Amino acid sequence: MIDNNILWHEILESIKVTVSPANFTTWFAQTHLSDLKRERNRFVAEIGCSSAFVKSTIESRYFGLIQDSLTKSLDLACDVSFVVKEDPHIKSGDSVIPPLFQKSSQSQEEISQIARNLGMRIGFTFENFAVSSSNQMAWAASDAVARDPGNAYNPLFIWGGVGVGKTHLMNAVGYSILEKNADASVVFCTGEQFTNDIVEGIRNKTTPQVRNKYRKIKALLIDDIQFIAGKDAVQEEFFHTFNALVNTGSQVILTSDKPPTEIARLEERLRSRFEAGLIVDIAPSDFELRCAITQIKAQQRGLEIPMDLIQLIAGNMETARKIEGFLIRLTSESNLKNLEITSDLIESLLEKAPEINGQSNKKLNPTDTINAVSKYFSLGKRSLLGTSRARPIARPRQILMYILRIDLGLPLEEVGRIVGGRDHTTVMHAVNKITHLASNDVGIREDLRGIKSMLWG
Repeated sequence: MIDNNILWHEILESIKVTVSPANFTTWFAQTHLSDLKRERNRFVAEIGCSSAFVKSTIESRYFGLIQDSLTKSLDLACDVSFVVKEDPHIKSGDSVIPPLFQKSSQSQEEISQIARNLGMRIGFTFENFAVSSSNQMAWAASDAVARDPGNAYNPLFIWGGVGVGKTHLMNAVGYSILEKNADASVVFCTGEQFTNDIVEGIRNKTTPQVRNKYRKIKALLIDDIQFIAGKDAVQEEFFHTFNALVNTGSQVILTSDKPPTEIARLEERLRSRFEAGLIVDIAPSDFELRCAITQIKAQQRGLEIPMDLIQLIAGNMETARKIEGFLIRLTSESNLKNLEITSDLIESLLEKAPEINGQSNKKLNPTDTINAVSKYFSLGKRSLLGTSRARPIARPRQILMYILRIDLGLPLEEVGRIVGGRDHTTVMHAVNKITHLASNDVGIREDLRGIKSMLWG
């Protein structure tokens, strides 16, 4: 008789050498073989997943890999299905990998309070960080540092655009260090806070105390280190602080919106120190990662959102920060007005996206947008704003109306006037069409990303 646990362990071991460690930990560690039956000349396997999102992701990405692995191990054809089901063999106190999106370590309340006192974000942990190809290297490097601070990569320099997860990863390392030793001295601050401390120390003649704060610690985590560029006294102090920490085996982690080579007015000796460690970048999140982020943040807020609506949100939000802002507004609307979370509610809030995300549109105007869409699709502006209903022209026109409405926040009537004098119902239809396509059409998402990159850089 086949032991399901032993068989699934063998399957996971074979899969582990095929996928990245990050993807294995994020997805496969949350599964088990819940049922296996033989029907004539083939097996039927049921794979239990810890959540609907894990099930959806594994089913869409790794169905073939799992089926092939089972067929090879069983030496017989195998049909596979996926269900959301907890592993009945996991009992309280067992040593297992914690389920996705959940914490499972001791004294969490105590650790959380210490982290809060240090200015860290409580929810920014490795367990709540979604991994994909765009951030896998940064995740792996941060995980290595958390396991062996001061030795794995020192310094670790993480850079990338707004809302890609730099601060989350740095925060996660600090939180992990505290979980292992609640008495560990960790300093988490921004480049601005470090600058202010140095300035105050010089002004009040308390520089020795400031040095003690930053130099006699286990780990120094500084967000937005680019802020110190061009400030000679601050860079001088940071240079000596950096050397003191690294020489004593303390961990240094820095984040920035640019790599060291592109930070203007950064002293060359600091640039060379940064480059002596590991420099990793985080690319803008792809659609799958944004879905995972939406799922995580929704669960943190106690929201039960179906997968199709998760995809609707992720398809229309470019960053984790925008997703979080949108979910705050969604929670507020749902609770205050006692509304069920539906596609209609989400669509109505998406039309207020600039307001929700605090996005300024002053740098853009309709003319810039028309020019960008026209250039991106290699269409003349006369055709783009004209009457042709041919798909190669109609779809770019709908995208133009979507961006004017969602990203520039223009009224429906104004969008219609700009795009060839169309009525507001036509604009509404176009916006709804692109909103839904963005949740399931890769091409549309890439078109939107490309045009927005031309507009915002």
